[in-house]
Amino acid sequence: MKKLTQLVSVAFLAFSLPVLAQENAGLKLPEGFKANLFANNIGAARHIAITKSGVVFAKLNNSNKDGNSIVRLEDANNDGVADKINGWAKYGGTGIFVKGNNLYASSNEAIFKYELNSKDEVVNPLAPVTIVSGLIDRRQHNSKSITFDMANNIYVNIGAYSNACQEKDRMPGSQGMMPCPILDSAGGIWKFDGSKENQTYKDGKRYGTGLRNVIGLDWNTTTNQLYVAQHGRDQLNSFYPNLYSDAQNAELPAETFYEIKEGDNAGWPYIYYDPIQHRKIVSPEYGGDSKKEGSSEYKEPAVAFPAHMAPMAVLFYTGNQFPAKYKNGAFISFHGSWNRAPLPQEGFFVAFVPFKDGKATGEWEIFANGFAGTENGAKIANPSKAKARPCGLAQGPDGSIYVSDDTKGAIFKISYNK
Repeated sequence: MKKLTQLVSVAFLAFSLPVLAQENAGLKLPEGFKANLFANNIGAARHIAITKSGVVFAKLNNSNKDGNSIVRLEDANNDGVADKINGWAKYGGTGIFVKGNNLYASSNEAIFKYELNSKDEVVNPLAPVTIVSGLIDRRQHNSKSITFDMANNIYVNIGAYSNACQEKDRMPGSQGMMPCPILDSAGGIWKFDGSKENQTYKDGKRYGTGLRNVIGLDWNTTTNQLYVAQHGRDQLNSFYPNLYSDAQNAELPAETFYEIKEGDNAGWPYIYYDPIQHRKIVSPEYGGDSKKEGSSEYKEPAVAFPAHMAPMAVLFYTGNQFPAKYKNGAFISFHGSWNRAPLPQEGFFVAFVPFKDGKATGEWEIFANGFAGTENGAKIANPSKAKARPCGLAQGPDGSIYVSDDTKGAIFKISYNK
């Protein structure tokens, strides 16, 4: 596993007109890759989706300055920069997905469908079809990320509205509820029929459970399996100072990447994954002492990343533009940490996870870095100072990948120079 001390240095990133001419849009990339700023200042761009013709759709966390929460971006003159931009919709949220001639988008409570015409324009933007409604939104971990399998089923994250399912949420020493009642309707992945309208919870199936919050998920079409990246729990040191120091909390628990099959249980809130001991550990709210090993019934991660870096999107690369090592591997965006003190904040990059014979090798590497920029020549101490925070990932028809930023609303296009 890659250690945090091996992270590549951060390059300065500025958001102004000259950035278009700046080499690699300020990003640090592997040799042979280039980046440019496809768009900027469109609003807090969460997930993104791209049609076969290359039109990009971005789901905004909130309405932008034009009052829109879905933005359509087209590079009409093929110069790598969006020059035809418009938008619609008034609901915030994260999820967006193109499937056939339909665009699916999610609010924090529902999933909607829009029909696309032959020019990849939305036919009736003011009257979407409701696919699912009534999903839990209790503010904490409420984003509804979505992906599809090859049989037109939708998989949606329903995050747990809690840190560790305590009797009193985020209160020091409060015991964990056993069993955790949240898991009945949250803390997992739900599966719905993508072709059926007006569904509610009763029409869906809890596909996987024990997942605190999954913003990044994607269907691996090569292996026909779902993969998800989970945000790990917080505040081990402040809740249990007799068991965890501040320095230990900065490294615990791992951000975990799972292959999820129907019925799998990743173990939240009962366990967390310790990347130093390389094993599942019983949570202190459930009788753990920082060393007691968790049950084998809970899913082992395919990859364990350093703590608190906030994985935001997963993208399996199926294109032919990048070198062969990237084929069928997974890109994961990391939004960046806020709670690694006394260590520096980390993340703010896109990682690559290689796969071999349909399985993650367990290794990973930084693919694109430099989104956050620097503060007085050093790593940023507060994520609010970041120039950009990577969020959404999507693959273009030419095999380039696009990365969205949900701070100032940039979209980067990364390509390989053959």
